[in-house]
Amino acid sequence: MKDLYTINIDELTFEMTKKLRFYLSKLLENNGSDLHVKSGSNIRGRINGQIVSLSKEVLTHKDSITLAKELLRTRFVELVENKNLDFTYKLNDDFRFRVNIFFQIDGISAVFRAIPAVLPTIESLSLPKSVRDFCSIPRGLVLVTGPTGSGKTTTLASMINSINKQFSKHIITIEDPVEFIYKDDKSIINQRGIGQDALNFADSLRAALREDPDVILVGEMRDLETIEIAMHAAETGHLVLSTLHTVDAKETIGRILGMFPGHDQNRIKMSLASTLQGVVSQRLVRTVEGKRTAAVEILVKNARIESLILEGRDGEITDAIKEGKDIYGTQTFDQALLELYAKGIISRKEALSSSTSKNDLLMDLDYYDAQKTMEKRRLSDFEVENVDKDIVGLKK
Repeated sequence: MKDLYTINIDELTFEMTKKLRFYLSKLLENNGSDLHVKSGSNIRGRINGQIVSLSKEVLTHKDSITLAKELLRTRFVELVENKNLDFTYKLNDDFRFRVNIFFQIDGISAVFRAIPAVLPTIESLSLPKSVRDFCSIPRGLVLVTGPTGSGKTTTLASMINSINKQFSKHIITIEDPVEFIYKDDKSIINQRGIGQDALNFADSLRAALREDPDVILVGEMRDLETIEIAMHAAETGHLVLSTLHTVDAKETIGRILGMFPGHDQNRIKMSLASTLQGVVSQRLVRTVEGKRTAAVEILVKNARIESLILEGRDGEITDAIKEGKDIYGTQTFDQALLELYAKGIISRKEALSSSTSKNDLLMDLDYYDAQKTMEKRRLSDFEVENVDKDIVGLKK
């Protein structure tokens, strides 16, 4: 067994890598997002949100180790020591993959997340106008939140892309690992990958403050130290963009405040109320065509939101977002779902299954459907009335 985990690069044939590239290409042909490679199982992919089989061949324990050696080469030792490893893998000029490879009970598994080389835009993602507005904010904290696989990184990439095309800034990204690759346009962009170019988020963020940045992207605010430094960076005149694994804006604020001890609560509430400029929360929903699109909740800072944070009344934040739609460009998940339903993008069933408050959305859907029915009746009556007039005219 010991020999199995030693590596001699000269002995590698890279036959397993050839098979992997075939399945990665097959995943992309089917518009998939993730490839799952597991020792003791067949190759599978996530296509339109569903896990589907891409092969009947079972990957053996030995093959999984050989594949890991071919992909990692000298870094294979790192995998053996740490039991999991993040890295990026380039398939071709159009696609790269973010990879997490790890040990599990049957051997080694890996998950490959597709990253297009073409940078996404706010328009191509059909994101609300408020997201573009966040890109022109000179300072403060903007968070993109949602569960794993909801498109947070893609949304952040569209924002960095927008800033790069519009403004002359110095942008520093700190990621684990680096996913989208940017080319300097109006801005200069320095990208740092944890492990490859930097030790950790907190240390890199602290160093970034000495590197004359205008915009700092922090891939994820994982710990208390990183959150505190990010808020300090936002307070001292920088635009900080980052992510959290929270389901909506209300939980995002609660999560940040909840990470700090009681004696720090007043200070953190004042700091967060001052620095937080917006929250973009995402959920992927299934379209009527069987694809996936993002339902997006938007919090935009205003006097009411600031007051609710200061007073610890985060339970009222969802109502404040709902009521600020026309004035501030905010929207709740349920408002976003209703709009997607009204445009015919998602079904009524999908809207309800993805809602925050099912009963409230049900009433809104019923009201919308009733209004549409009345409009159809009025239109029908109008058409009948005009047909009758035409008949009378013909008789004369």
